[in-house]
Amino acid sequence: MGALSDPVRLGVVARLAEAGGELACGTITTPVSKSTQSAHFKILREAGVIHQRDQGTRRLNRLRRDDLDARFPGLLDLAITHGRDVIAEWARRPQATGRSG
Repeated sequence: MGALSDPVRLGVVARLAEAGGELACGTITTPVSKSTQSAHFKILREAGVIHQRDQGTRRLNRLRRDDLDARFPGLLDLAITHGRDVIAEWARRPQATGRSG
């Protein structure tokens, strides 16, 4: 599952897992530009890791946890754990102000 091989995507997955529901793209903070973040969302969507739906001017995202757990038991839990580590590393970087996209 190459979609889960990038630290930014792991961070997104961890944040969606913590939310336990839907989050708009603009509420997920990453240390990359908005266009790069959009590309990461596209990769996650095309790999079947997330589901996206438009609501007005917002694009809402949610993990496809049930589907992934059924097909790849334990994979998502591992990705979430690593994603939390990535988020913690972003927080430790003094230059990382975060990017909301």
